[in-house]
Amino acid sequence: MMKMNWKKKMAAAVALSSALVLAACGNGGETASSEESMTASKDAVKIGILQIMEHESLSAARIGFLEVLKEAGYVEGDNLIVDYQNAQGDQANLQSMAERLAGNNDIILSISTPASQAVANAEKENPVLFTAVTDPIDAGLVESAEKPGANITGTSDQGPLKEQIDLLLSVAANAKTVGIIYNSSEMNSVLQGDQAKQLLEAKGVNVEVMTVTSTNDVQQVMESLVQKVDAIYIPTDNTLASTMATVGKIAMEAKIPVIPGSTEMVDGGGLATYGIDFKELGRQTGKMALQILQDGKSPSEIPVEYPTTLNLVVNEEFAKALGIDPASIKLPESSNK
Repeated sequence: MMKMNWKKKMAAAVALSSALVLAACGNGGETASSEESMTASKDAVKIGILQIMEHESLSAARIGFLEVLKEAGYVEGDNLIVDYQNAQGDQANLQSMAERLAGNNDIILSISTPASQAVANAEKENPVLFTAVTDPIDAGLVESAEKPGANITGTSDQGPLKEQIDLLLSVAANAKTVGIIYNSSEMNSVLQGDQAKQLLEAKGVNVEVMTVTSTNDVQQVMESLVQKVDAIYIPTDNTLASTMATVGKIAMEAKIPVIPGSTEMVDGGGLATYGIDFKELGRQTGKMALQILQDGKSPSEIPVEYPTTLNLVVNEEFAKALGIDPASIKLPESSNK
């Protein structure tokens, strides 16, 4: 398949977007329809997006990314075409979807580590940006954070684990055993789970680790876990993030506090966290896309970025169900903010 000259297309698209920016009336971050694709300019910028599954954190990152492009004058149906692919949690879909996007887009956005690895394997020439990847070096996506080295760079979702564990232990001050639950096949989750375990054990707390392999396992494993622990920590795990309503219901009934890795997971069914705002992480990634589109930079020239927006978020309903005053949940002053 012949690769497009993306730098030439970028220049044409920038000129076109400048003329259209005042008339911008995009559709608010949703993917372009086939009708919009047919009416778009022949010089329109083409963005491919591969997302591993549907849940609030990953979708927020996608929305934030497209929001930045819209603000810069890239309007779907006019000078922007978006090809959005969602694997719906099926690993088998990732490679075929990545191959569909490769060679046909000016930039590909990959959301999650598995999606990013699939895209990196399929697209070797045109720019690729990743987001929601905890350790892009260990995942084999970049040579280093400072010098990515190839056609791929992006944003990491490495959260403030120490602060999250401090928050958990301040909420569950008498906890003797803390549970950690994640999908054992997600590299990001294994890394964060191991780090959280080390931090908890260093505080003299016993740790009970239980894993799942799919969303089908979550209810049974959670029902078992709440019988063994006094509190639960959940990494930014895609499988758990997509089932937080189930997690929250079981934990609330058992009166077990849950501290997850992202703010969206709190909204879905956690008690509280000091964590990443994935929409803002997506916006960071969108600004990196503008460096490619407007400044002509190569991904190899753009260092990997880490979260710049961290928020303390509390689920008031969950707190009240546990008999906790929501206003009392605060990040301990001893934490390094």
